[in-house]
Amino acid sequence: MVSIVGSFVAFLVALIVGGLAIYASARVVADVDDYSHAFVTAILGGFAWGLTAWIPLFGPILALIAWVWVINWRYPGGWGVAAAIGFIAWLAAIAILFVLNAVFGLGVGAFGVPGA
Repeated sequence: MVSIVGSFVAFLVALIVGGLAIYASARVVADVDDYSHAFVTAILGGFAWGLTAWIPLFGPILALIAWVWVINWRYPGGWGVAAAIGFIAWLAAIAILFVLNAVFGLGVGAFGVPGA
């Protein structure tokens, strides 16, 4: 039971971090100020990544395209803006995770932001 609760808490923290990273990035790049929108984008992006990343040989590139497609679908501005939001969200997630993991000793990732 403790393992299930711990896993659920780690998932929630990772989802909050992913949503926060996308929120910060979308606010800077697309001037969209809505955390709930970013939170849902992180959920959808994480699922899009998970549905495509397992495909042999082309999975990681398809997963990245699917993730950027989700951002493109959810935010205004086209593919270039979506790619910029994704890249800055990745940088923001790395920074947030550095603080959480190094300073506070947590061992979490960021759900909805690949590679973070």
